Amino acid sequence: MSLFCTIASGSKGNAAILSHCSTNILIDAGISCRRLTAELKRFNIKPSDLTAVIITHEHSDHIKGLETLYKRHRIPVYMSVGTASGIEKSIPLIHSETGVFYAGDGFEIGEVGVETFSTPHDAKDSVGFLFTAGRTTLGYATDLGYVTPQIQRRLVEAECLFIESNHDLFSLLEGPYPDFLKRRILSRRGHLSNDACADFVTEAVRCGARRVSLCHLSEQNNTPELALEATMSALKTALDIAPSDGLTVDAAPPNSAGVPYIF
Repeated sequence: MSLFCTIASGSKGNAAILSHCSTNILIDAGISCRRLTAELKRFNIKPSDLTAVIITHEHSDHIKGLETLYKRHRIPVYMSVGTASGIEKSIPLIHSETGVFYAGDGFEIGEVGVETFSTPHDAKDSVGFLFTAGRTTLGYATDLGYVTPQIQRRLVEAECLFIESNHDLFSLLEGPYPDFLKRRILSRRGHLSNDACADFVTEAVRCGARRVSLCHLSEQNNTPELALEATMSALKTALDIAPSDGLTVDAAPPNSAGVPYIF
C-alpha cells in the first residue's frame, strides 16, 4: 500500500509522509522527534524505516524536530542550497552531511522521483515538490505568497495535491495581528489566502487532480469550514463540481495526522 498524508500542518509545526513500495520520505520535521515517532507509528512506520527527510525551508515550524531525528537515526536529509545555508549555524552536523540540491533540480529517492521548484516565501530558498510514485503524481506546496507560473506548470500535473490555504482575508484584516505581520502574510513572499488557493485548485482539478488537501491553515485567521467553503464554491462556480466519489477535498488538521491518500 502506498500513501501520502500530513502528520501536522499549521503554524505550530509541519510534516508529511510519503510511503511507496520500500521508500518512506518525511517531508519537513517541524514537530518534536517524539511526536513524529508517535504519528509515524499510525502508519506502521518507525523513524529507522525512513529513507530520507526532505525539507521545504528553514523556518522553525518545518525543522523543529530535525536535529534530534537526525542525531538519533542518521537519516539522509535533502534540502536546497539556500536552506542548507540557513540551517548551517543551528544544525552544522546536518549541513555537512546533507544531500543539497538547487531549486529546479530533479532526482530520485528510492523508488520515488522528486522534482523541486522555488516557492515565493520569506525564507532563503524555499521549495515545493512534485513526487512521482509509480504512475501517481503528488504535489506539495505550503508557505507561498502566490502561485507562480512555474508552480502552476508543475502542480497541475498532480493527481493528489497538498496546497496551502492559509488565511481568510477578512479574518486576517479584521483580526488582532499587528499591521507589520498582516503585511508580511499578505505579501508575495507570505502565505496563500483561501481565495488564491481556491483559484489554483480549480485549475488543478480542471487538469485532472482527484484529491486535494488544504494545508497550513492559520489557527488565528482561518477555519477548516472557511477554507473548504472557498475552494468548493470556486469549483462549483467554475466547473460545476461538487464533492463526489471522483473528487475529494479536505482540510489537513494542524496538530495531528490527516486522512491519508491511498494509491
